[in-house]
Amino acid sequence: MAVAKLSQIPLPKTAASPNQRRLRALRHNPMAMIGLFIILFWAVAAVIAPFTSMRDPLAQMIGDRLKPPSSQYLFGTDELGRDVFSRVIYGARISLPIGFIVIIFAMTMGSLVGASAGYIGGMYDLLVMRLADITLAFPSIVLALAIAAVLGPSITNALIAMVLVWWPEYARLMRSQVLSVKNNEYVTAAVAIGIPGSRILTHHILPNTFAPILVKASLDAGSAILNIAALSFIGLGAVPPTPEWGAMISTGRYQFYSWWLTTFPGLAILLVVLGYNFFGEGVRDSFDPRMT
Repeated sequence: MAVAKLSQIPLPKTAASPNQRRLRALRHNPMAMIGLFIILFWAVAAVIAPFTSMRDPLAQMIGDRLKPPSSQYLFGTDELGRDVFSRVIYGARISLPIGFIVIIFAMTMGSLVGASAGYIGGMYDLLVMRLADITLAFPSIVLALAIAAVLGPSITNALIAMVLVWWPEYARLMRSQVLSVKNNEYVTAAVAIGIPGSRILTHHILPNTFAPILVKASLDAGSAILNIAALSFIGLGAVPPTPEWGAMISTGRYQFYSWWLTTFPGLAILLVVLGYNFFGEGVRDSFDPRMT
């Protein structure tokens, strides 16, 4: 019997890593891909807004005020003759980054505080969790309204209000994750060989506890945009003449018969929030071992 050459012997296939399996599951989730497409569409529209918008979103044409949608004005004009289509496109340059920034800051702040509380424990853990409980005792949008009202109407202050309202949710989630793994054998071994506590937390505990935080962040992104729009709607977010979707709906509610003033920015909010929800559900499923 001829001896097979080593080059002809098939090599065993390497098992896919957990991250590869999650990415594959995400790619094969049609709703997640639809959500990602919606998010990317609005992101690209925001980037190329100066090239796709027909007119300056702040330019006023009083003679063309309250024009309905037409070939000249795709989404009509508002009470000052400004092009609603241009304002909706430019609004994506405000709403999308603001929602992303809120999630990044709230996730970072809450994760660091919650992880340190869970790992250190003691009085520090008690104080942090009681502060989180006090914050969570209020409805998030009501507390955000109060903070934004104290700070004053502006996009920056609305962002600060949302971060201050949302960090406790991430802190409690991260603390519970840290408590579930801090007594595992690999952490005990790291302590036994003298690795500093800060390095144990950042290199051994956080990488094994961050998946639920990432899932929550992907699901919260749409809510962040919706809440920022709500603050702008009541005058505590973007101030005129900023082309922000919530502020546009707020000014359009006084023109009841000019339906396009609220319809198109409302549809923009609907699509973006729907896209983030679809994508967040896909991310959650990709981390579910029963789905991969």
